[in-house]
Amino acid sequence: MPTTADDARWLAAAASLAERARPLSRPNPGVAAIVVSDGVVIGQGWTGAGGRPHAEAIALAQAGEQARGATLYVTLEPCAHRSARGPACADLATVAGLARAVIGVGDPDPRTAGQGIARLEAAGIETTLADDPACRASLAGYLTLRTQGRPHVTLKLAITADGFVARLDGTSKWITGEAARAHVHRERARADAILVGAGTLRADAPRLDVRLPGLENRSPERLVLTHGAAPEGWRAVPSPEAIHELSDCQYLFVEGGSQTAAAFLGANLVDRILLYRAPMTFGEGIAAFLDGMPDGWVTADRRHLGADTLEIIERAR
Repeated sequence: MPTTADDARWLAAAASLAERARPLSRPNPGVAAIVVSDGVVIGQGWTGAGGRPHAEAIALAQAGEQARGATLYVTLEPCAHRSARGPACADLATVAGLARAVIGVGDPDPRTAGQGIARLEAAGIETTLADDPACRASLAGYLTLRTQGRPHVTLKLAITADGFVARLDGTSKWITGEAARAHVHRERARADAILVGAGTLRADAPRLDVRLPGLENRSPERLVLTHGAAPEGWRAVPSPEAIHELSDCQYLFVEGGSQTAAAFLGANLVDRILLYRAPMTFGEGIAAFLDGMPDGWVTADRRHLGADTLEIIERAR
C-alpha cells in the first residue's frame, strides 16, 4: 500500500525523534518508533544507550493494549533476529495486535533484511516500506557502515569570506564566532569519532571535546591522521581509506585543515561538508580547498549563526 501524506508526517516525526538516540545507541543504529491510534500518539521510543532496549519495544510497551488496531511508524525495519539482550522487534509487533506498520527504511543487516517485513505481513499486519528520505537521513551512519563498510563522514571547515582556513603562517584560531563554535560542538556531540591531521595536532594541540552544558559526556573518540604513533588518548588512522577499519564507528567528524580535507575529498570519502564562513578576510592565506571546490556538490541548506554563515553541502543526487 502506498504511503499517505499523514504517513510521511509521522515518519518525519519519528526521524526527528531518532536524533535522541544518536550517538548513544552505538553500536546499534539510532531508531525511533511511534504508535498512533486515531491520530493520537499512544506510544513512542528511541533506541536506548548501548543499543537496548530497541525503539519498538519501548513504544509498544507504552501503548500496551491500545496498540491493537493501531499503526506503528518506525524509521528502520524491525529486527527479525533474536538476541540474548532482548526479543526480536518483529515478534513483538506481531503479538501487539497492530493493524498497520509503516517502515521508513529496510534493514541491510542480513539477519533481518526483508525478514522483519515478511514476519509482519505473515501475521496479517498491513505493512508498507516507504523508503522515506527523512528516515534514511536519520540512519545515514548505520546505512553507510552496512552498505559501504565505513562511517558516514562529515567534513567541517571554518573559512574566511575570501576562502582561507588559516593565515600563511598557519594560525587560524577563532575565525568564526561563538554561535558557530557552539554549533560545531553540537555536531561533535552527534559523532562517534572526530579526526584531525597530524599537523593540526602538533600545531594546535586541540581538545576536540564537547563543551556545551549538559553534553560534556558526549565527547567523541579522538583520531589523528598519521603514519606514526598516536599520543595517549588518541587513535592513529594511517590513511583516509583506513576508516574502513573503524568497524565500531557510524559517524566520523573530520575537523582537519586543508590537507586533511583534500585527502578525504580526493579519496571520495566525504558525504557531507559543513562550511562555516566568517565575515572577515585574510587577503592571502591557506585555501580551504587546495584543488578548488569539488564538483558534484550542492548547497542543501544555508543558515546564519550570529555574524557567520553555515552552508550544509551535500552530494548532488
